[in-house]
Amino acid sequence: MEATVTKKAHKILFFNTFAFTICFAAWMLNGVLVTFLVDNQVFNWGPIEIGWLMGIPVLAGAIFRLPAGILTDKYGGKPIYAGLLIFSAIPMFLLSYANSFFWFALASFGFGLTGISFAIGIAYTSVWYPKHWQGRALGIFGAGNAGAALTTLLAPTILKSLTDNGANIEGWRNLPVIYAIALFVMGIIFLIFTENKKPAAHNKTVKQLLHPLKDVRVWRFGLYYFLVFGFFVAFSQWLVPYFVNVYYLPLVTAGLFAALFSFPSGVIRAIGGWMSDKWGARKVLFLVLSASVIISLMLTIPRMEIYSPGRGIMNKKAGIVTSISDKEIQVGNKTYTVISKSNKSEINDDQLLVLPTKEVWQEPVVKVGDKVNKKELLAKGVTRIYFQANVWIFAILIILIGSIWGIGKAGVYKLIPDHFPEEVGVVGGMVGVLGGLGGFFGPIIFGYLLEGTGLWTSSWMFMLLLSAVCLIWLHRSTEALIKEEAPEALEHIEMSPKHSQ
Repeated sequence: MEATVTKKAHKILFFNTFAFTICFAAWMLNGVLVTFLVDNQVFNWGPIEIGWLMGIPVLAGAIFRLPAGILTDKYGGKPIYAGLLIFSAIPMFLLSYANSFFWFALASFGFGLTGISFAIGIAYTSVWYPKHWQGRALGIFGAGNAGAALTTLLAPTILKSLTDNGANIEGWRNLPVIYAIALFVMGIIFLIFTENKKPAAHNKTVKQLLHPLKDVRVWRFGLYYFLVFGFFVAFSQWLVPYFVNVYYLPLVTAGLFAALFSFPSGVIRAIGGWMSDKWGARKVLFLVLSASVIISLMLTIPRMEIYSPGRGIMNKKAGIVTSISDKEIQVGNKTYTVISKSNKSEINDDQLLVLPTKEVWQEPVVKVGDKVNKKELLAKGVTRIYFQANVWIFAILIILIGSIWGIGKAGVYKLIPDHFPEEVGVVGGMVGVLGGLGGFFGPIIFGYLLEGTGLWTSSWMFMLLLSAVCLIWLHRSTEALIKEEAPEALEHIEMSPKHSQ
């Protein structure tokens, strides 16, 4: 860790962030590509298989983050990062030859190693900056998450061009080749323009490096990151089929909306780093998790149309039905007014409906000439409850929650160099593993929830539960910290960076 900020540090940060953006774009490829292949019936994969193919690259990028962090602490970031970029280009290229679920999954696991770039970059960036600049530097580096937005924004258009708008569907195979070239070229650039640097602890044994993993804080930080990073990754992919299936949008438009979720989250991460430096990571995380609970709750209400029995018309006097129209029913000399559906404005998607809307009408259940008794039903009531879940309101909410998670990602990683300055690679790698596992399990969980409930919003129900668990644990850890360090300040929590542990 340096004592001052240097131009060389900013140079390394630039190339680190550039490489991370390329890696993250590659890591998120399957969200667009798998959706395209299924929509165009190239492969007959269901929700569960789609979930697995979206999750497998994330799994690879998660489980190898810890060893990548250890290698970076021991040998420095330049050789590890450059080696990763060049190596991962190979399975990305081989993806263009995949013709089955197995081979697609195998190649996806290979190029999914691009996900370990985060653990490498965190450790490689931190050794170039002093403590008071750690939050900003790591926040700027983390802005490379915007690579997800590049894929969801550009890949659908590229696929459309490569396949001649679907006329030459096999043209999709050129997309992995383009990504493989980008990875390889970035690896060469990294070798040429960066220089190596190791932390002071690079001479420690692996056992000594792994010692911090016994600290419960590492696992608590990991749970927070499981949410704010892992499910950011999951939704970066899942939102593409979400928009296609729920709002019936074309793939290109769905990719644009998904990019609205991904891009702000990546960019705002740098702001989250500054906020964590200024006010402390604990306060930032309180705000992030509270907002995550509220917005997830708002997103749990599904787009729906429900028909329910409403208020009907009861006969008040025995007699014979003499006349029926869409406006009235006549029994003997008694006339009953019918609420007609034709008198109500039709509810449709052309209207902007923020709240659930209802429509009521009545339908006759008797015929002319029927003998009806007193209190017999003449017309049944029908109530239609409709919730539009307007696509623009939905888009605003996902932009908000994505941005909030971006701030939270910076908040979590501000804690690591503060408390584990000589083991950033190991601790950052472990937290990154747990976060990456969220990105792996997310699409799979969403697939099973969708299969079991039939509700696309079941994914947001899961987010509500997870956000609440994280918030409760953060609150309890804060109380425990205050009782231990300053019992008299229990009612006035000091939120300075010093206490952000």
